[in-house]
Amino acid sequence: MTIRNDLPQAFNFARPEGYQSEPPSDVMANWAQKVLAAEETETEIAIYDIIGEDFWNGGGWTANRMKRALTKASGRDVTVKINSPGGDVFEGLAIYNELRGYKGKVNVQVMGLAASAASIIAMAADEITMGLGTFLMIHKAWGYVVGNEDDFRSAADLFAKFDGALSDIYVARTKKGADEIANLMRAETWMTPKEAVAMGFADKVDESLKGEPAPNTTENRALAARRQTEAALAKAGHSRTSRAALMGDLGAAPRDASRQTEAPPDASLDLAALAAFSAELKGFASKLRE
Repeated sequence: MTIRNDLPQAFNFARPEGYQSEPPSDVMANWAQKVLAAEETETEIAIYDIIGEDFWNGGGWTANRMKRALTKASGRDVTVKINSPGGDVFEGLAIYNELRGYKGKVNVQVMGLAASAASIIAMAADEITMGLGTFLMIHKAWGYVVGNEDDFRSAADLFAKFDGALSDIYVARTKKGADEIANLMRAETWMTPKEAVAMGFADKVDESLKGEPAPNTTENRALAARRQTEAALAKAGHSRTSRAALMGDLGAAPRDASRQTEAPPDASLDLAALAAFSAELKGFASKLRE
């Protein structure tokens, strides 16, 4: 008998037009400060990326990627290591379903941050372990919508459905009441390992569990710089497509341009925005030289 037998299967929502799902900017900024080494084996899976496709580095964790990883594991017990700010709630729920239905035992280790959609993925484990200095964060569904008033009304209805699905999973895992979980989600609740265990969102704290920094290579430094720059733009209020246009104008083209979402007509170069975060870019550059 496994705790996963008591967890609900997440509903497969249809993705509407004009909707973009991603982590809140403050969460992105927190996560973007460092890159952890993500070594994998057939039974060790590292989710050290945003949830959903990430056209900037050709990565991102999707349900298809999880399905391939679990196929390689062939029913053996797996350890899923997480350091992710979350991202696409559609993909997060689909990955949760993949883990929930896996035949072998699933152990989740929070190595840095398990926020937003990544926290939902963690809930699908038989056992959740958090290392010292790590965090787990839950909140109400978050995303961007482009369209008219009907699109925004439909999006609000969709967000309510997302919140219900997320709440059902947290309730089943923690055995807390739906009202208490709703309040925690509304408050964007950050939990330390001890707090997460006390509240039922994790099972134990392992003081020896630590995420190793990624090697100090040019590629990893460039990845950290891209993440930090995009986090700064997100914090300034730019949507994902607007950020893509600005980063492109700065010469930071995506690794795979075919995966880039087409920018809307008003996502042209914003000189005021560039001036607003130019000082941060200089700060990032100085860090990279250290």
